Amino acid sequence: MTAVTDEDHGKGDGTGKPDGRADGRWDDGLIARRAAEAREAEEAAPPTPAEDDADPQVEAYAPADGPLPTRLDALRELVGLSRARLDRDTLAEASRVLDEAAARQRLSSRHTVIAVAGATGSGKSTLFNALAGAPISDTGLRRPTTSQPIACSWTDGAAGLLDRLAVPGRLRRRPHPGPAAFDEALQGLVLVDLPDHDSAATEHRDQVDRVLALVDAVIWVVDPEKYADAALHERYLRPLAGHAEVTFVVLNQTDRLPGEAADLVLDDLRRLLDEDGIALGEHGEPGATVMSLSALTGDGVPELREMIGRFVSDRTAATRRLSADVDAAAARLRKVYVAEGRPGLGERARDEFTDRLAEAVGAAAAGQAAEREWRRNASRACGTPWLRLWRWYENRGLPGSLDRMGQALTPPEEELTARQRVEQAVRIVADDAADGLPGPWAQAVREAAFTGAQGLPEALDELAVKAGAPGASKRGGGTETGRSTVPQLGGRPPKPPRPKWWPAAVLAQASMTLLQIFGGLWLVGQIIGVLEPGLVTPALIMLAGVVGGPLVEWACAAAIRGPARRYGQDAERRLREAAAGCGRARVLDPVAAELVRYREVRERYVTVTEFSTTGR
Repeated sequence: MTAVTDEDHGKGDGTGKPDGRADGRWDDGLIARRAAEAREAEEAAPPTPAEDDADPQVEAYAPADGPLPTRLDALRELVGLSRARLDRDTLAEASRVLDEAAARQRLSSRHTVIAVAGATGSGKSTLFNALAGAPISDTGLRRPTTSQPIACSWTDGAAGLLDRLAVPGRLRRRPHPGPAAFDEALQGLVLVDLPDHDSAATEHRDQVDRVLALVDAVIWVVDPEKYADAALHERYLRPLAGHAEVTFVVLNQTDRLPGEAADLVLDDLRRLLDEDGIALGEHGEPGATVMSLSALTGDGVPELREMIGRFVSDRTAATRRLSADVDAAAARLRKVYVAEGRPGLGERARDEFTDRLAEAVGAAAAGQAAEREWRRNASRACGTPWLRLWRWYENRGLPGSLDRMGQALTPPEEELTARQRVEQAVRIVADDAADGLPGPWAQAVREAAFTGAQGLPEALDELAVKAGAPGASKRGGGTETGRSTVPQLGGRPPKPPRPKWWPAAVLAQASMTLLQIFGGLWLVGQIIGVLEPGLVTPALIMLAGVVGGPLVEWACAAAIRGPARRYGQDAERRLREAAAGCGRARVLDPVAAELVRYREVRERYVTVTEFSTTGR
């Protein structure tokens, strides 16, 4: 082969142009001259607006006050709020619907994209050609005949939609000039012929699945032999039952059925569609359109074209398709958003949790100890000196004394029991709050409770130590750092207050003691002869002191019973409230926050399903 150089290109006929190119074009024979003539005719013809130069495309959705934008916004918020609680696979379908809705919104609202789908040999390409009025899609005995989607657009401006469907430019057609092309009702129709959904070629089935997820409506073409095919019903019709309003089911090849056989087959087809859950649009009700025709003979094709014309003229196919997609996504998410019953933290559950924490921290025992302490102080103040002297002797440290026993260390199993009580309280309240919730949200509630409960036993033990509860012992991580987050009680509780009548009782008890001493000394003096004999008077004085002292102590004991009980109840209440506050901050508040988050997503889910077009 001889290389062509720049010098060779410069050689010509003196015009400065290459040989045979007086106008800068090659002229090497008849073919070149015909191509030049065709090019000149094309340049002289008026410019035809390209599809990309069509009128600006507007949104394909309902007006701003329609339900679809509200549902899409709610679904978008629902997905955003759920990403931290649900895995990506669970939200995949909802995310896909949002992406496809946004993509469709940016494209033409003047066009309705309808796919023609069917099995091998069902005659869908023949029906496609009959609707277009021209042999656009190949038909024949070779299978599969259609290997790639072929589109026929009745008007300009559908380039973006076809790009979204990945239909190659060489497979984009216009209807043949004729009644079908100039039908006003079909203006805006984009018809797409799909490969066979049961093709042996995997890439063909993948293309069908991809395009069916993007088109506005679909015409399923079935034939008398395969209309009950399980692959069609189980893989496509049944899962897309919610898309009935954008579905046409056409029984083709009725010319092959004798007599009333076509009606019988059509009735059986309706029965199968009803079993699939597809609502049939009969008697003016919304649902799928089911009819029979023969694409080969043209019988029933005008009726189908008329139905398609009304469907396209309505300009709501995209909205109905997206609404059905939202319904399908919401139906898949139902199990992770809809709870059984009314889950939550009721007052009863909160009170029971507080009771268990109070039991674990020993609030009742602390109240009883405070009551005993109050009584002990009253007894010391109002009791007889001889009884106080005996108690001092008894409590000075002798083995077996009450105080000695009270100072005994708490056995390790008691501490373990208290920890187990706290863990049990947390587990019970978490189960109560998560009862009836969908799995992911129940798990989130339990995790919030168990995470917040870490360190709760130590915090409650610190409270018990501060309140002076019996058996409480400090454990590691208490107040040594001075940065405890536990509600403070102000250290050990103060000594029990003294009622105003205590000084009078003390004075009365002292008087009884003095009477005993005075009467005793008087009797001793008479016995030793220092004083004049006379036993009655000193004996009575001493007896008055002996009897009066216990009477004063008994009266004081009766008088202190009510204040002592109230003091113990107040101590129990303070420790109980402190334990409740600690449990609320660490466990109940995080659990309540998770429940609030669930209620938020539940409200969004209700908004998504509120205007369902399929009743799901």
